[in-house]
Amino acid sequence: MVRSFSIRALALFFLLALPGLAWAHDLDSILEAGVLRHLGIPYANFVTGSGDGLDVELVQGFADHLGVDYEFVETDWENAFGDLTGRHAERDGDVAALLEETPIRGDILANGVTILPWRTHIVEFSTPTFPSGIWLMARADSPLHPIRPAGALSKDIVQVRQLIKGVSVLALENTCLDPGLYRLDQTGAEIRLANRTVQLNEMAPALLNREAETTLLDVPDALIALNRWPGGLKVIGPISEKQQMAAAFRKTSPDLLAAFNSYFDEIWRDGSYVRMVQRYYPEVFDHYSGFFEASRF
Repeated sequence: MVRSFSIRALALFFLLALPGLAWAHDLDSILEAGVLRHLGIPYANFVTGSGDGLDVELVQGFADHLGVDYEFVETDWENAFGDLTGRHAERDGDVAALLEETPIRGDILANGVTILPWRTHIVEFSTPTFPSGIWLMARADSPLHPIRPAGALSKDIVQVRQLIKGVSVLALENTCLDPGLYRLDQTGAEIRLANRTVQLNEMAPALLNREAETTLLDVPDALIALNRWPGGLKVIGPISEKQQMAAAFRKTSPDLLAAFNSYFDEIWRDGSYVRMVQRYYPEVFDHYSGFFEASRF
């Protein structure tokens, strides 16, 4: 991709309103077309690649709720936001750098998408649907030892940052594993950036293949990796504060976003969403039970 320019939040808002950019359909057009296009990346248990997954089931239920057909449109992390908004973008600090225009291919992006400050300038996020955070992972035979919890997340993060001086850390720019989000350059770690075509679910295998001594993983992917390779990996400790995931929508689709939030509220209150989570991520309740308390709404 060729960088065009960087903008701040207000400038981005006005740029999105300029004539000539690809305007997207909102709820009325989706109802008229009779199909909801779900942009998704095969990732962890959100989109398994086998036709199911937590976010697949969630968006299928939303399509049924709207009375339209469901269509899955596969994308990747390099193109996902462009496929949704009609304009590629990447992180530029806490804001976004707009890149070239591209055809819109879907109406909702949902596959364990972390809410990050720069992303809020290009999309609107739904009610948070899943808890997350970033963990430092190592192979089981690594000389690094898991930290002893200090009773406060901020203190645990400090411990992890002190451990990685001189240690190679595999990271992935422009995703939730972007080292710039966590100021890893200030730790003395040897940061190794994976190729931007690498997908998040390829980071754990890269660690096992000894492409670095450690890697960053978000919590959902870490839980899947620990189950997939039992005895092969260990959690050293947290790198980030608590994070949340959500479905992403175009800023030009406020009615679709409102309809989704209303639907999500409904399935949260009747317990059906928590039952979905139990099918795909039973271990998450051991780490983030508070997120799933019914009183959250």
